[in-house]
Amino acid sequence: MKLSYFAAVPAAFVVVAAVSPSLWAAEQKSSAMSFFEGRTESLATIKLVMKKPYKSRSIGRGEIKPDGSLLLVQRVEDEGKPPHERRWHIRETSPGKFTGTMSEAKGPITVDEVGGRYRFRFKMKGNVSVEQWIAPLPGGKTASTKVTIRKMGITVGQSEGTIKRLD
Repeated sequence: MKLSYFAAVPAAFVVVAAVSPSLWAAEQKSSAMSFFEGRTESLATIKLVMKKPYKSRSIGRGEIKPDGSLLLVQRVEDEGKPPHERRWHIRETSPGKFTGTMSEAKGPITVDEVGGRYRFRFKMKGNVSVEQWIAPLPGGKTASTKVTIRKMGITVGQSEGTIKRLD
């Protein structure tokens, strides 16, 4: 069961607790996805049932395309494993609602803005579902991320970390 993908997600907004409402509101008007434009770094600790916790780091490069969608390419480095690439492509479908793809997901991903935070949901191989919450932190350059991984409805893993803009 391959569950190491989520440490960055996005990173898919990894964007991700409460932020100064006026600062975050200004950022949202331009694009909720603009947090990922340029370079980002995600650091997290991943805990899977019956496994030793491990560190995960991803460096992303995001680009807002002419149609307003986000293309995010991440180099994921999970402790004890070879690095690999993860690709996200996300677009807004209505205010506060997004959809897209992620290279390790089975089917589409959905993202909902909920009270200033972003909830990512997607499925993985092996009947695994992932829910990631990304919350912008004060200053607009950092976000917290919390991931829950479930298999057949039972929590089998969790991750907590931070995402920061590097440019």
